[in-house]
Amino acid sequence: MIWILRALNFLSSMSFQILVQAKPNSSNNEVVQISGGVYQVKIKARPEKGQANAMLVKVLAEYFKVAPSLVTIKAGKTSKTKVVIISG
Repeated sequence: MIWILRALNFLSSMSFQILVQAKPNSSNNEVVQISGGVYQVKIKARPEKGQANAMLVKVLAEYFKVAPSLVTIKAGKTSKTKVVIISG
């Protein structure tokens, strides 16, 4: 029983890093895996005042089935190419 709890604790503390190619001002929100850790994310929001980044976090959270608070843009906040960490 204890090993199950330890395994669940380990799984819940895992995180991984992905490279994201953002496409703001798209006609729909969509995530496409290009290769191993590289994703293209189409976002309806415009790249103004952080709107596209906020939408990117929400779209990735839905895609990976985690809370938006567990998705962090590590690098590239003002670029279309971003490094994102998914925790959970």
